[in-house]
Amino acid sequence: STVAGAYITEQGVLGLAFHPDYLNNGYFYIHQTRASDAAVQVVRYRANAPYATATTADPASRTELLTIAHPQTNHNGGWMEFGPDGRLYVAVGDGGNANDQGTGHIEPGGNAQNLTTLLGKVLRLDVDGPDNVPGNADDADLDAGTPYRTDGNPFNGVNGRREIWAYGLRNPWRNNFDAQTGDLWIADVGQDNREEVNVNVGNVGGRNYGWRCTEGTRCTGLTGCTCNGPTLQAPILEYGHSAVVGPTTLLGCSITGGIVYRGCVMPQLRGTYFFTDYCSSTSIYSLRYSGGTVSALTDRSAELDPPGSLVFSGISSFGTDADGEMYIVDQPTSTNGRVFKIVPVGGITDCNANQRADGCDLARGTSVDANGNGVPDECDPPACVADVDDGSGTGMPDGGVTIDDLLYYLTIFEAGVIAADVDDGSGTGTPDGGVTIDDLLYYLVRFEAGC
Repeated sequence: STVAGAYITEQGVLGLAFHPDYLNNGYFYIHQTRASDAAVQVVRYRANAPYATATTADPASRTELLTIAHPQTNHNGGWMEFGPDGRLYVAVGDGGNANDQGTGHIEPGGNAQNLTTLLGKVLRLDVDGPDNVPGNADDADLDAGTPYRTDGNPFNGVNGRREIWAYGLRNPWRNNFDAQTGDLWIADVGQDNREEVNVNVGNVGGRNYGWRCTEGTRCTGLTGCTCNGPTLQAPILEYGHSAVVGPTTLLGCSITGGIVYRGCVMPQLRGTYFFTDYCSSTSIYSLRYSGGTVSALTDRSAELDPPGSLVFSGISSFGTDADGEMYIVDQPTSTNGRVFKIVPVGGITDCNANQRADGCDLARGTSVDANGNGVPDECDPPACVADVDDGSGTGMPDGGVTIDDLLYYLTIFEAGVIAADVDDGSGTGTPDGGVTIDDLLYYLVRFEAGC
């Protein structure tokens, strides 16, 4: 299916999320701008089966879940992701224009601070309903008149729109749930002075991130809230456009939020947050955050420089796969986008040729390592690397020794009978010196494990 929409300036298909049960139901969701009036929409489609390898969707499956009037062409947000709670989270910008003012911006205070509009917010939608199955009647909230539910959200429709999870955002461009902690990371694009990284530890609903009265921690002089007041959520990191802010020398003008790495092929980077700035074009940064403190702020540009003559240009998004491995999307021209996968120097070890690092096979349980040697069992040598003759556990196994032989030897040793020759597997003669019951148990376990 080809998606119709507005595709100028900051508009277009801006986000995509696969349903957690996509492999069984084929549903995916897009965040787009509508061609006729630039409204922001959340739309569901169903892929054509088989879902695991689908490259097309059924146009007739298109279902509009949410449409938000949007006064200008910029500040659309665009991120969407299913959270650890199974709910669909959607980021929407403040509607455009400078200072969150002008046509389509509610005064006093602007859209981002006003809880009667969905602009300048992160939304939380239950697209499954009580039966946890999308696409049927119980998905809808009949009282609210919406095709989704909002149970558990901080506002009840009287004190604020039911869909709102967080507010006070200008143009949240790329957020991410930490797959291990469930914390929600929000990168919010600033106006003229500051870019910011926010972390919602524990993903608590109802938090206010301060725009339009604050840009980072800078007071804008605009109404809407008390600048840096106690009810506002301050960023964990902010950096300036032309002047250094705080302890970092970072400069930029349009942050692109990234991901917290939780993959398995680069264990030294687990728990590290990656991000970039669109205006810097090629720079990629990382940091760690724990206990309210940012540490290890690092410029990773040289480490992540693509091979050969390739260079990043206009990085617009980050992503992860099912193993938590990192991808980077850039757009060197207006009509050409690229996707890069980040891998260790030297590549990955993939002995079973399934396009997944062996360490990830073991970590995700898709392969077994019964003998504990760090190699998937299907990649171990067919013979056990142990010398049954002398019990040393080294060398090649003696010819003719099988699991049945070992079981036989073990039985007769336990019975106190020594009329067996462990060397040749014949079951006759005198056992070789140095072979004990413990040796035989060791060899038996290794043979059964396919070592």
